[in-house]
Formats: sequence, structure tokens, C-alpha cells
Amino acid sequence: MTEIPNTVQNKVVTQRIIGHLKGAEPGPTIVFVGGLHGNEPAGVIALQQLMAELKQANVPLKGSIYAIAGNLWALRHGKRYQKEDLNRLWTFPTIKKLISGSFDTSENEDRKEQCELYATFSEILENEKGPFYFFDLHTTSGTTIPFITVNDNLLNRKFTSQYPVPIILGIEEFLVGPLLSYVNELGYVAFGFEGGQHDDLQAVINHKAFSYLSLAFSGCIPHTLSQVEKSAAILSNQCSDKRGFFEIFHHHSLQATDAFIMAPGFENFQSIEKGQLLAHKNGRPIIAQYKGKIFMPLYQKQGGDGFFVVRSIPKIFMHLSRWCRKFHIDALLTLLPGVRWQSKKKDTLIVDIRIARFFTKDFFHLLGYRSRVIDRFHILMKNREKAARTSAYKDADWYLRN
Repeated sequence: MTEIPNTVQNKVVTQRIIGHLKGAEPGPTIVFVGGLHGNEPAGVIALQQLMAELKQANVPLKGSIYAIAGNLWALRHGKRYQKEDLNRLWTFPTIKKLISGSFDTSENEDRKEQCELYATFSEILENEKGPFYFFDLHTTSGTTIPFITVNDNLLNRKFTSQYPVPIILGIEEFLVGPLLSYVNELGYVAFGFEGGQHDDLQAVINHKAFSYLSLAFSGCIPHTLSQVEKSAAILSNQCSDKRGFFEIFHHHSLQATDAFIMAPGFENFQSIEKGQLLAHKNGRPIIAQYKGKIFMPLYQKQGGDGFFVVRSIPKIFMHLSRWCRKFHIDALLTLLPGVRWQSKKKDTLIVDIRIARFFTKDFFHLLGYRSRVIDRFHILMKNREKAARTSAYKDADWYLRN
């Protein structure tokens, strides 16, 4: 692994807007975010290079491109965050407090960063026409090939299927308050890209390759640009045997007081067997309960996610899921015992598992729902399709083509 030189890390930006370019013709509005975690400078560095290259080469653009730095305080200090994870603060109750002015930003730097980011996003959404695309650039503590994490709706699926990397569905079921889950709730195409290990120079290369492809796929730059073909090859060559869609089916979460040590040597997407030693928590061994692939094993001090386990999704289930959602089969669910709508919006179901115990999560996933436990007997099922602004993208080449 070739590491990012310290001299490069020390040049991480101190301004929120890394760069902004506007094309001569109308088109999409692209928003890249790098460095939402301060120990992940690769995305910021890649965006600096990307914006400089586009400007220097005078690439013909359609629409607007924004490159935004995430947690400036954390980037300056080389830490994931100060007190609160900035990528876990984007819940609707928190946003309501922020809008009303009752959000206490004096508690820590992370909350100040969120307020500034929210103001930046609001200004972009107010001043630009769209369609809007949001891309969040990250890296991992362990060794990994590049991959995409995405909230499971058909709009996101259709767009992300253009990339030659593995695509992970359903991470929103296990994480509270990620930035792009909030943006997805607003209806826009939005997802995360993990470019590699934190300190690996290849992560910068991967982030830039992903960014060029994203600009081409969204119609902002020509597909014929030489950098687009090179970028596709960069990502494809690393992921040739692991393409397709995967789903998370197990999450080992951590409390702030837990002493967690991941067993050494695990790489992302490495196969694991039931009964295999994965980690130690508070001095006790953590043994794999399932066969699958280890996903995002934690090899850093800060973080609330020890590891995930993923499995490949067969294509037949992807097709069946698309069919069920297209024809709104979920409208029939409240005819079943133990299932009711939470409100008149009809975007969230409350499932009484004492009555509807015969329904599995996989069944609801098929129909576009992701779960949250309310209490011992009830699960909240949120529909990911209701909020999607599909009509805003229906004339895009990628939408018509796929």
C-alpha cells in the first residue's frame, strides 16, 4: 500500500467550498462531499485534483458542480470527529431544531459543522434547478476494494447500476442519521462511495475515478472524455469478481464504553464461516453466527460499528422486487393482521410482530421497506420509494437507458 504523504494531509482545505464550476449549458447539479470524517482526507484531496483538472482542461460542462469539504475541524485535527459523528446527526428531529434555532451548537464543533453544511446545502438547493445528485466520499479503516453504499429505492438502484463496483443495499437500516439518508428522504439521488483504506494513495485515485464517472453518468461531462474511459478501467480492474448488489444482514454495533478489538487481517468482502473468531469485545470473543462476507471491519479507535456481514442478492430477487414496487403491491399489506399505517401519509408501516410474526424482514425489503425497532413488540417499516423524486430524472439518458 502506498500511503498518502503527511505533507498532502497537511494541505487539507480550511474552506467549505473546495470548488464550484458552472457550465455554459443547463444540466444537472452535482454535489460532492469529502471529509465528512476528519480521518478520511482522500476524498477531499481527490476533489481538489478533480476541480483543478476540469478547470485547466476547459472541459465542456452542463449544469453545475460543487465540491464541498465536510468536517473542517476534524480534517484539521486528523480525527473522525470531535464529540459526535457528523455522519450520524442528520435525523429529522435534529434538522427541525436546527431550522428553528433551538439546536445547541455550543456543545461541540461537530454541531457547528452541521449547521454550516446545512446552510450550504440549502443555498445550493435554493439557487440551482437540478436534477440534483449528491455523492459522499469516504474511506475505511480496513483494506478494501472500492464499493457503493446506497439506500434501497429504485431510483438509486437504477443510477448506481452503471458503476463497475459492488453495491451495498440497506445500510440505512442499521445506521441512524447518515447525511445521505436525509438527502434521500428529500427525494434526490444520493449515495456514498468508499474509495479504499484511509491512508492508501489508491483511495485518492479511486475517488477521482468515481467522480469522473459520476459526472459522465449524470450528463454533466461527455462520455467520450478520455478520463471517463480510464476511470471505468481503474474501478473495474479492482472489482471484476465482486460486482452486483449485496445486502447487509448482520450488524455488530458498539457502545462508547466497549473495548473492541477486531481480529487482525480481515479485508472487506472476505468470506467468513459460521463459528469463526471475528473480534473481541470487553475481553470476550465474538464468533461468527452466520456464513457470509465480512463488511467494514473496524480497525480504528473511533466508531460505533464493529463490523457488518453481507451476502449477494440473486438477480431474480432484484427483478421481483422491482416488479412488486412498480405495481405497488405494498398497498395490500394493511389488509393483513398486525400491520397498519403509521399516518395518513402511508409511507410507514407499524408491524406488531406478536401477530404478524410470519413476515420476515426479507419480505418487507422486497417491497421497498426498511425496519426500525420501536419496542419489544413493534417494528417501524419505512418505505424508501415514496419520497423519490423520480419525475425529476425521467428525461435523463441513464434513466431512459436502464
